[in-house]
Amino acid sequence: MNETINTAQMPAENPVTSMMHLSDNEFESIRKLVYDRFGINLTPAKRSLVVGRLQKILRSRGIGSFSQYYDMLQRETSGKMLSEFVNRISTNYTYFEREKDHFEFFEKTALPEADRRHKARSEKDLRVWCAGCSTGEEAYTLVIRMMDYFGAEYSRWNAGLLATDISADALEVAAAGMYPDERVSPLPAAVRNKYFVKRPEGQWAVHERVKKEITFRRFNLMNSAFPFKNPFDVIFCRNVMIYFDSPTRKALVGRFCDCLVPGGYLFIGHSESLGRDLRRLEYVMPAVYRRKEV
Repeated sequence: MNETINTAQMPAENPVTSMMHLSDNEFESIRKLVYDRFGINLTPAKRSLVVGRLQKILRSRGIGSFSQYYDMLQRETSGKMLSEFVNRISTNYTYFEREKDHFEFFEKTALPEADRRHKARSEKDLRVWCAGCSTGEEAYTLVIRMMDYFGAEYSRWNAGLLATDISADALEVAAAGMYPDERVSPLPAAVRNKYFVKRPEGQWAVHERVKKEITFRRFNLMNSAFPFKNPFDVIFCRNVMIYFDSPTRKALVGRFCDCLVPGGYLFIGHSESLGRDLRRLEYVMPAVYRRKEV
């Protein structure tokens, strides 16, 4: 996912000479747990990946079978084991300026429209949600674009950004805001020098004035209702829904629409599709949709 749960981007596992056995019933139980809790539809083609990822947990904990592990997940009440489970199953793959045309549209079209909308109401409460923020690159890119657009006026806005993901591990990396040189080097030098601080050993730290504009939170998009009091101007949820089935995807998009202002934008991944039932959204450009005016 970019939550990025994107199993298409999962790296190949190292060969293991003694793969643990996963029976049909065990795979179905795990598949159903992942689907019910996180909306991810694990196909049979992902069976070996499930074994490769989860057997590391079983061996480290001395658990003898996947059935025993599944039973422990069902009984455990603290949520720690389930968090470890989804961290293993999910892959958080993203990078700065990924699908750059979206960020260009965000800065040149979505932000000016939001700017005019809020000024017409004599208020400056700009709300942007990065749903499935993964390790933070997308969230930081959005705030940098916001700062570039508003310039000196940015401090006069109640702006900032909400960034959520299901993976606690990914959120820890995101909140730290520290990236190796190879992850930051594709950015223009002017952006690096303005919004990052060079650290020893080839590391770059996101500048504190950018970090303080983002609220990172663990959040499950499968929640039946979203707890937001005020709607968002823009929602980025890219490369999250790629392994959701149609009913799950349709229900999630409905919840997004519920918390998106009329005229607000929803960004999804280029490899994703919302289908033809767009009663509340209108197509704008590849992977960009606008909520219809009331």
